[in-house]
Amino acid sequence: MLTSPPCYPVVCPGHSRPVVDVRFCDAGEDGVLMVSGCHDKLPMLRWGDNGDWIGTFDGHKGAVWSSCLNSDASKVATGSGDFSARIWDAVTGLMLFEMEHNHIVKTVEFSKNDKYLLTGGHEKILRIFDLGSAKIIPVTSITAPASIRKASWLSDSLVICGCDDGSVQIWDVTDHSEGPKKEWTLKHAVKDLEFCEKLATVTVASGNSVYFYDSASLELKKKVDLSIKVEGASLNPVNSKEFVAGGNDLWVHVVDYESEQELHCHKGHHGPIFCLRYAPDGNSYASGSEDGTIRIWSHTNKEVVTEELLELQ
Repeated sequence: MLTSPPCYPVVCPGHSRPVVDVRFCDAGEDGVLMVSGCHDKLPMLRWGDNGDWIGTFDGHKGAVWSSCLNSDASKVATGSGDFSARIWDAVTGLMLFEMEHNHIVKTVEFSKNDKYLLTGGHEKILRIFDLGSAKIIPVTSITAPASIRKASWLSDSLVICGCDDGSVQIWDVTDHSEGPKKEWTLKHAVKDLEFCEKLATVTVASGNSVYFYDSASLELKKKVDLSIKVEGASLNPVNSKEFVAGGNDLWVHVVDYESEQELHCHKGHHGPIFCLRYAPDGNSYASGSEDGTIRIWSHTNKEVVTEELLELQ
């Protein structure tokens, strides 16, 4: 028996190990791009609508835990288990800069103005690199209470990070001498963290719950408890009417934001789901799994259900 309306994803093969990060970037007239981080050491760039492969960034010596595009999709940043973060030319695939760390880099993100790169990981240190300087060295280093799982820019000066001990902190990178501007601790490790500027909302996945915070006041707007251990979650960036979540049960869960009721539940992955992100237009979302595949789901792409397809669901 189907648990949701038919939804047949675009399957993106190519990776050979667990996919742990997937992110979109609206590149303008050329279309939407998607970059993925994977334990096979080979981050990949694809078209975000059909999942077609564009290129692979070859050079890391360890698992790639994080990957992202800058605002105009001209550069890609990656963080790896080889104790480095790297910046790549998204057109040629060549590595532009390598920033050495002393432990695994779990999260990387360009600032909104593309002038800085934020990194964090097992060192428990947030680093800010000035990408406009002649020598790419950290201009700011901030110590976190535990290993950093995810971090994101809230503005050109404010960053938020989530740690393995459940702590969440907001820092002003221009003046952090007096400690974080705000901090709180969740019961479980932070597994995912996403900032949606359009909706002024920070989404945090921790334990069996997804939390939504107002990015201006940093007050909790909503907490939704699910039946799974959540590894990744993403809020629809257009209307905030729904969010997607995934984790240990191999299913993609689409949940109504207001009623907290599950709208759809899609099966297709053959391993736990580690990351999910909506495309910029909110009409589709991508999921990455331990099975080494990325799947792009869209409810606007529905087909006639046959007996064979029913079995696949």
